[in-house]
Amino acid sequence: MHRVGSAGNTAGSTRPRKEKRFTYVLNDADSKKHCAGINCLAYLNGSAFSTSDYLFSGSRDGTLKRWELNNGDASFSATFESHVDWVNDAIIVGERLVSCSSDTTLKVWNCFSEGACTRTLRQHSDYVICLAAAEKNSNIVASGGLGGEVFIWDIDAALAPVAKSVDAKEDEVPNGNSGPALTTLYNVNSSSNIASSNGQTHGYSPITAKGHKDSVYALAMNDTGTLLVSGGTEKVVRVWDPRTGSKKMKLRGHTDNIRTLLLDSTGRYCLSGSSDSMIRLWDLGQQRCVHSYAVHTDSVWALATTPSFGHVYSGGRDQSVYLTDLSTRESVLLCTNEYPILQLSLQDDTIWVATTDSSVYGWPAEGRTPQKVFEKGGSFLAGNLSFSRARASLEGSAPVPVYKESSIVIPGVPAIIQHEIMNNRRHVLTKDTAGSVKLWEITRGAVIEDFGKVSFEDKKKELFEMVSIPAWFTMDARLGCLSVHLDTPQCFSAEIYAVDLNVSGAQEDLKINLAQETLRGLLVHWSKRKQKSNSHGLSNGDSSSGKDVLSKDSPRSRSEVDDGTENHATHVLPSFEFSTVSPPSIITEGSSGGPWRKRITDLDGTEGDLPWWCVDCVTHNRYPKENTKCGFYLHPAEGSPAPNITQGKLSAPRILRIHKVRCSQNH
Repeated sequence: MHRVGSAGNTAGSTRPRKEKRFTYVLNDADSKKHCAGINCLAYLNGSAFSTSDYLFSGSRDGTLKRWELNNGDASFSATFESHVDWVNDAIIVGERLVSCSSDTTLKVWNCFSEGACTRTLRQHSDYVICLAAAEKNSNIVASGGLGGEVFIWDIDAALAPVAKSVDAKEDEVPNGNSGPALTTLYNVNSSSNIASSNGQTHGYSPITAKGHKDSVYALAMNDTGTLLVSGGTEKVVRVWDPRTGSKKMKLRGHTDNIRTLLLDSTGRYCLSGSSDSMIRLWDLGQQRCVHSYAVHTDSVWALATTPSFGHVYSGGRDQSVYLTDLSTRESVLLCTNEYPILQLSLQDDTIWVATTDSSVYGWPAEGRTPQKVFEKGGSFLAGNLSFSRARASLEGSAPVPVYKESSIVIPGVPAIIQHEIMNNRRHVLTKDTAGSVKLWEITRGAVIEDFGKVSFEDKKKELFEMVSIPAWFTMDARLGCLSVHLDTPQCFSAEIYAVDLNVSGAQEDLKINLAQETLRGLLVHWSKRKQKSNSHGLSNGDSSSGKDVLSKDSPRSRSEVDDGTENHATHVLPSFEFSTVSPPSIITEGSSGGPWRKRITDLDGTEGDLPWWCVDCVTHNRYPKENTKCGFYLHPAEGSPAPNITQGKLSAPRILRIHKVRCSQNH
């Protein structure tokens, strides 16, 4: 059973779940910024489409963002949100943006849209790591991933209407969490709900390039789409004909994983960067390596070339960007960063640098006239062997960077790297990469106190409460922010008295179910818009919308839906009101097309694949209730002659408030 790394399955678990999981992601107050490392960059020269150039960034926070570039400045333009795990690569294909993710999908977007996904393509069985496109054939895209699979997509064909629409049932279509992947094409409607059709009979199937036995980390394609190169953990460069998926040749030379590849426009020359710290130049006509360049002291993860393919910019784990003349072997240290470099993108005279930090950095590059950089001094000749470069570094002859400061920074916010759930099961203490410690209230999705740079452990001890609430959620910070996971029926196990939440006018014995009220707060926009949609539909004589959110396992009549209980769903207690300025995003597995992600304020009421148990809870005030009694025991005070009162002798509701227990000495 393959591994699927979605935000709802971060531990690589393959255990079956009877019901779909519901996850919500707490977004930072500044939602215009990334909150985790930047895995990829894609530059769009807007001259043919608009008056501005654009840079797209894909992050480990699961989102892509569009930045408008004007006069040396970059301003936020849009967020593209639908992936539920790390975005690993992104490319421009005409006016379309294609991205791939650890959620095993490719997604297609309109570059100039407000961020709505137009299609989800699902074929990979594991994380999708890399993409490649043909510059002059704007409908051919290749994808590769950890499953050792390489697929070549005709995007125009993949986006064409499917011959027959199939409203697949939950138990008939795989959701990506188990079993082998079918050849499946996914349609995404205007509300980003995913419906599927079986591509083997009605839809589109990509070409498969079979041959890799292990993970694929890098792909590159020539301008016309007649040549594809791939590399990964097998340490060889494989060359394919993407039109047929047939093998052309295999090039050996690297001694470790191949992490990045480039082809020149004609497809004659190939550049490769490897974890062996070497850059190699291959002549595909001669089927051999013609040059090797030892400039880095650690793994090479990113390459970018000038338009003429005469010079290469390279970066990697050693946090350095080098510029190398491929013919003279002259090299210069362009700049150094504080973080490992994951990808490079050249825009005229700026080299954009993506790192494990959440910010994007632009450095001077002299992309049109790279020789000017060498005139600034500090150049050296690239070695032939990696150990010669490493030895030079150890001997203290490490080069001095040409540029000390970046010319432009697109700032991100620090990623959360540590978290602790407090005993009251509503507050979570976090620490981010900047060392700031904050206290979150997850039932509102807000930071209630920022302690600054203090000791996380000391603050955790200081905030300790002698209170016991059942664990009703699980949590992780894989996306650089807090993801809260709800599974039924466990999530409904925690209750709290209304007076403890400071609910004004509440009766003393009124109990609040934390999961139920949290779901109400998260789905309040969905509830209101669904009511409005239902009212409009009924007034026009429509019976059912055909997109009922309840599954076949939980049939509900229309009279039940419209009996007034929905009004209760739209009434949210103050302790469970989520911000509309920086609203959380919800992630759910969907009923047929795999998981999807959406801001709660963007829910329009037509989402047809929310988990039925969430809908039942919010709309009908129904949720599983477990045994409401629990046994407990009392310890006598130290020195007291009173006997122990053991479990089984005493019982109480699961929610029990103890103010004081006192026994007389003459008990």
